Amino acid sequence: MPKTYTYCTPSVEDYHNVTIINIEPDTPIEDYIKAMQLADIEAKKQLNEYMLLSWYDKDRDFESPQHSSECHLDSAVPGYIDYALYHGANLKVIFEKGRFVFFYRGF
Repeated sequence: MPKTYTYCTPSVEDYHNVTIINIEPDTPIEDYIKAMQLADIEAKKQLNEYMLLSWYDKDRDFESPQHSSECHLDSAVPGYIDYALYHGANLKVIFEKGRFVFFYRGF
């Protein structure tokens, strides 16, 4: 008989190994592209070598990986966050109280 697996979506985020940086610029960031450029600069400072794992753009209500929150409809944790944490994120960069959010993993 084949094995069946169940996956329990978390009820809260587990940030125990994640550095969280909140950035509140004096003037609003133009768009997602500018926010990503600034987040990459911060990732370089914090991690040196890094990989962007996931992100969220509140302006467009768009996340990456795409549709990752679809399996988390009953969960308090959005899919892009769960994906990042499950894949070893160790840096979270937040702009303007969550307008743009980026997760990185250092090497």
